[in-house]
Amino acid sequence: MNSQGESKAPAPAVGLREVKKQETRRHISDQATRLFLRQGFDATTIAEIADAARVSKKTVTNYFPRKEDLALDRQDSFVGALASAVATRHPGESALGALRRSFAASVAAHDPVSGFTGPDFARMVADSATLTACVRDLHDRREEALREALARAAGVAADDVAIRVAAALLGSVHRLLFQRIQHLTLAGLPAREIEATVAAEATHAFDLLEPSLGDLAVR
Repeated sequence: MNSQGESKAPAPAVGLREVKKQETRRHISDQATRLFLRQGFDATTIAEIADAARVSKKTVTNYFPRKEDLALDRQDSFVGALASAVATRHPGESALGALRRSFAASVAAHDPVSGFTGPDFARMVADSATLTACVRDLHDRREEALREALARAAGVAADDVAIRVAAALLGSVHRLLFQRIQHLTLAGLPAREIEATVAAEATHAFDLLEPSLGDLAVR
């Protein structure tokens, strides 16, 4: 029931074909992750993943054009996270305030997008030059998406120097905090301890940006 007491229209049902596609995609991804963690990303072939998932190599590449996509299958969420936080900021909230709030919630939830991937996954990425380069590219793409979101929020051109500087600073802080979480994970610290450490460090890092960016794109 909605606030007026009227029945809401039911959400459109997902077709069986789409459900099957989602199940196949998830199954391939799960099998790939299992193999990557067991024998390493670089040592695992598409053929082995196809065999484990009981599908053809073509089916694997139809769902995941690159092998990196199988290991890092939350790329869209990662790239769009900062831009989304800015776009959905609260009334009276600045872009910096929205990003602070979003990061704090992500850390409290131990969200993989913020870096809480677990030690096995973090080691797999660290041991692969290919995945390390891919993660670096994802950070760059996330900063670019943030720059565009900041420009829209501030009502200026995306190549405005102040917007470019703001995106670079905010992107760098998030990149460093992500790397910090990964480093502490690889050092063997439990997630709760990492959360406490990084939450305090994030507060200090964002405080450093407050004097220059605290008024940016206040809604």
